Amino acid sequence: MKPKTALQKQVAGLSATLRPITEAQERWAYRHCFEHFAYRTNSGTMTCSDCGHVWKGQKGNLCDTVAGCKCPHCGAELKVKDTRKRTHKETAYFSVITAHKGFQVIRVTQITSESRKGEVRQLYCQEVVQRWISPDGKVTDMALLRGFTFHYCDCWSYWSDMEIRPHNSLYDDVVAWSEVYPRMSVIPQLKRNGFKGDFYGISPVRLFKALLADPRMETLMKAREIEEMKYFLSNPCNADEFWASYLIAKRHRYHINNIGMWCDYLRMLKNLGKDLRNPKNICPEDFIEAHDRLSRMIEDRRRREREEAERRRTEERLLREKENEEQFKAQKSKFFGLVISDNEISVKVLESIEEYCQEGNTQHICVFSSSYYLKKNTLVLSARIGDTIIETVEVDLQTLKVVQCHGKYNKDTEYHDRIINLVNSNARLIKERMTA
Repeated sequence: MKPKTALQKQVAGLSATLRPITEAQERWAYRHCFEHFAYRTNSGTMTCSDCGHVWKGQKGNLCDTVAGCKCPHCGAELKVKDTRKRTHKETAYFSVITAHKGFQVIRVTQITSESRKGEVRQLYCQEVVQRWISPDGKVTDMALLRGFTFHYCDCWSYWSDMEIRPHNSLYDDVVAWSEVYPRMSVIPQLKRNGFKGDFYGISPVRLFKALLADPRMETLMKAREIEEMKYFLSNPCNADEFWASYLIAKRHRYHINNIGMWCDYLRMLKNLGKDLRNPKNICPEDFIEAHDRLSRMIEDRRRREREEAERRRTEERLLREKENEEQFKAQKSKFFGLVISDNEISVKVLESIEEYCQEGNTQHICVFSSSYYLKKNTLVLSARIGDTIIETVEVDLQTLKVVQCHGKYNKDTEYHDRIINLVNSNARLIKERMTA
């Protein structure tokens, strides 16, 4: 990618003046990035993975397997591995941290080891990423091209040039994975801001960028509040929200045992509308008791909110039911009391929403759940023998004809045709109620 900004052009020019990775650095990486094995066969023959020397060991010696051994030829300390495998290939990364022309540079090199039984191990090194950090904390990336894959990290195009590249999260990963060469040089600004050579388990790029660009991290580093610094680096939103409270707590010499739990406590204070700059709130004498008390208050408030929401929902439901009942009566009250009978079967009008609900539950039909009681041009009747429901009837008030008539589970009974004929033949009774 062609450099576009002044910073990118400066970095691209300076990158060309860097010295190559030295042999001493490669030898260090070889010793520290790979495990070194003595391959042992079933017969007890040992082979050094470094120099390829073969010697006769003791078959099945558990002590050798646990404690390892030393190659009699090259003197390398080796782990014993029982295997018949003859080849081994391994890839790792190491970082060289250096200062160059006012920039902090992290150079990441891929190192590949290939060993074959009886031969000297071959070592291949290729610098793949450079992270250039300016004194104000801006990061510019230079790297080789990568293949088009999202799952495999080692697919570098080794014949491409080291060029300015758009940021890729993989660049952060390879720095985090890599071993750091112990001899490093840092820019004066990092020394001024408290860096003394220890990364405390933080990625070098992340730590350098934070120390150069964020005065809060500089403050924590100089005070050696490492756990707090690591927490705020991982939770930048909490750093933004609670930094003022943190400074107040420190001015009052308040000891924070668990920064994560303390920030959770502050968030509960905020949720309850408490003042986060009042030392009485943020510096409790018994932190655990105060934390648990706030937790209970939050739970009580949520319970009250749920109860209030449920009460409002109940009121709204009752109001809707009342409105529906009034609408239902306005539309259907003229038909109340209508009964059509042939001396055995009685077909009566459903006269309340509750009757619709009972009809639907008894017959396992959707006459209530589908709100048939609100259908303007529909009249629903219940056909019964005594108190037993036989079928439920729907009549179209425009045609005065039965459009549905079904029994339990929407199945027709032996009285089906008889009920339809009874209702259709007495349609005049319905019409009289409509015109009354």
